[in-house]
Amino acid sequence: MKRVLLEKLLAWKSKEQRKPLLIDGARQTGKTYLLETLLGETFGSVLRIDFLENPDMAEAFSGSLDPEDVITNIELLTGKAFNVAEDLLILDEIGECQRAVTSLKFFAEKAPDMFVAASGSNIGLLDAFPVGKVEQHILRPLTFREFLLASEEIALIKAYETQMNTSAAHTKLFEKLTDYYFTGGMPEAVHSWFNMSDRSIIERIETVSSIHRDLVSGYLRDFGKYSGKVDAGVIEAVFRNVPSQLSSVMDESVKRFKFKGVHQRKSRYSDFENAILWLEKCRLVLVNYPIEGTPRSPLAAYRKDNRVKLFLLDIGLLNHMLGISYKEIKQQGYEYKGFVAENFVQQEFVGQGLDPTFSWGDARAEIEFIAADEDGNVIPIEVKSGKRTRAKSLQSYITKCQPIKTIKLTGTQGSKPLGTTNIVVPLYYSEFVVSEYLKSN
Repeated sequence: MKRVLLEKLLAWKSKEQRKPLLIDGARQTGKTYLLETLLGETFGSVLRIDFLENPDMAEAFSGSLDPEDVITNIELLTGKAFNVAEDLLILDEIGECQRAVTSLKFFAEKAPDMFVAASGSNIGLLDAFPVGKVEQHILRPLTFREFLLASEEIALIKAYETQMNTSAAHTKLFEKLTDYYFTGGMPEAVHSWFNMSDRSIIERIETVSSIHRDLVSGYLRDFGKYSGKVDAGVIEAVFRNVPSQLSSVMDESVKRFKFKGVHQRKSRYSDFENAILWLEKCRLVLVNYPIEGTPRSPLAAYRKDNRVKLFLLDIGLLNHMLGISYKEIKQQGYEYKGFVAENFVQQEFVGQGLDPTFSWGDARAEIEFIAADEDGNVIPIEVKSGKRTRAKSLQSYITKCQPIKTIKLTGTQGSKPLGTTNIVVPLYYSEFVVSEYLKSN
């Protein structure tokens, strides 16, 4: 499967001198595949160390952290030669070895011509981190664009990339969007979905559901293993409550996360602050901050940590945890499940680097997302999952805040192209809000 992040990694490789590469991301988002297979195939040879699978490899970093000494130790322990001028060294699950994390600083300072890449699913939890000494990227679940690339349907991919606005394109892209609502973007689920295209739909559904079940179980096990000083029970309570609270709003805008009832004898933000931060650092939840009044750039200056909306890292896992079937997704098209559309848009925005996101509300109106364009103008972005696109909240925002333009993402074909002041586009083109519609006119 193709990953868009590969382009940045190839640019890293082409530099004459470089910092070590560090890929952060939730477990099972494809970090190893990205480094070892996609990036690795551009090298003559790849030497990969997995500290989770082989904890004894930490011995290579127990003494001197001089790059030459470390490489010699790795060669001794693996029995494999490493060409420092041509080969790629991958330090997988580097968070399991703090000394290896520290070594990245010395690779950056003493061996900038070497190709060293590291990855981990608990990078945000590290006690010490070589700030400024690595080129860091976050690998999320596959975006909708990457899902389409995995389908290998050339005409459909072209229609998406050119933002085609025809009835035929809308029918096919919305069909794929609802497939994506079910599979989500976890690589194993997407691979199985398309790889089993010649099997019955029942087999495909059961396989993907089994993958989702295993992924959720794995995350729950990790809470106890990596929670540290944070109460693992509270982490799990928050994680399980994200889907249930999202689903409680149906066709309304997603509300702020409510702390009461999440865990017994705990009802304040301060009781859950560390658990939310833990889940965010492990890339398992996505955060949106509601802003009141007249929003201005920078939006981060107006955020309040105790007022937060939480979304799940992957829409497929969201539907799995809620027990929503593939049949229900396809039959209803999520016309009355606005929370699913919002989670999708949140994922697409974060996938484009818009993280965290922000929303807006007053006593009677709510806008799902607001974002500043390149000139600092705050643009309202309303999400309408079905065919009902009347926008009373958007009109309220326009009256109070007088934005220079508005954007509406809908379950319909859309009507307004780029360049107008009231842009209306289909949900599946959410990516382009960040990459194009928030650019200067």
